[in-house]
Amino acid sequence: MAGIYIHIPFCRRKCHYCNFYSIPSLKYRERFLDALKEEIYIQRNYLEEKQVETIYFGGGTPSFLKAEEIAGLLAEIRGYYNISGDPEITLEANPDDIDPSLLQAYRSIGINRLSIGVQSFFDDDLEYLNRTHSAQKAEESVSQAKAAGFSNISLDLIYGIPTLTNEKWGKNLEKAFSLDVPHISTYSLTVEPKTALDLLIRKKKLPGPVEEQVLSHFRILLRKMNDHGFEHYEISNFCRDGLYSRHNSMYWNGTHYLGLGPSAHSFNGTSRQWNLSNLVQYITQIKENDRFYESEELTTIQQYNEYVMVSLRTMWGCDSRKIREEFGDETGERFTEHVARFIESGDVIEKDSIYYLTDEGKLFADGIAAELFMDNNSV
Repeated sequence: MAGIYIHIPFCRRKCHYCNFYSIPSLKYRERFLDALKEEIYIQRNYLEEKQVETIYFGGGTPSFLKAEEIAGLLAEIRGYYNISGDPEITLEANPDDIDPSLLQAYRSIGINRLSIGVQSFFDDDLEYLNRTHSAQKAEESVSQAKAAGFSNISLDLIYGIPTLTNEKWGKNLEKAFSLDVPHISTYSLTVEPKTALDLLIRKKKLPGPVEEQVLSHFRILLRKMNDHGFEHYEISNFCRDGLYSRHNSMYWNGTHYLGLGPSAHSFNGTSRQWNLSNLVQYITQIKENDRFYESEELTTIQQYNEYVMVSLRTMWGCDSRKIREEFGDETGERFTEHVARFIESGDVIEKDSIYYLTDEGKLFADGIAAELFMDNNSV
């Protein structure tokens, strides 16, 4: 089992908070598509004939491309990879790109899951984030997607925005629930270095997020999701009726995946590779048959740390038996010794040798995982 991720680097304009590789232009559109198709061919053996269960178009803004361009990429992928009979094919879309004709075109080429970047149903929040759509368009886009026959829809929402009060955050969630979608992804506003938001905050042109407000929003989120029957299966992800993101679940469960396009990452179990985060370089290197990615072999310590980090984020938890089997009894002993203090503090619970974050522990997931990491001095 494996997945394929395709990074589409184009967008209408950069959101203030975005630190993903993207450019607000379609200047290199045709050259990019040619290079991407060439990469699809070059990397055809990376997954070693594993059956591809998921294909995910992310970005950037994949919905900035025409449906026939997405169809052309899918045709190339189907020509060189072992695609399952029922793959999950997801496309990220911005509300302002969505209209009935485009949605019908996506359906006709095999897109069966939409991830819509709503972020908020309030215009002042969207203005703070520098989003291109309105709150009204956000709501309309979901209704249009459902009318076009899409049932597997995910909404992205951001909390911790300074303009977002607790009351408004609650209303954002209630609006999402009223739209009756099976999946909601929620992300805390993070000020990444060198983003526009970072610069605007440092120049005091915009207020930054406040930790107490972020924590308050997260607690509201957990309570309301539970009240509305959503399963919290990963720190940022909630679903109904078992409609997890099959693609993203591969990242958390250690499944192999291939990333295509500039800045995309790949993983084959023992090593990682990542493409150049520069569109012109990416295109040029592929055209000249030169190396367009970097790679590293993962050490045993890196593999252990990654397992602890991603497994604790999920409802499936961190299995100490797996740690012993894959990393040795000594590492397993060290894990259980170090995790004991988080059980005592109420941040972690253990059941049948599997360790799970409590709701309070989820507030500090990254910090808890970091405390359980190993380094070369731990060996």
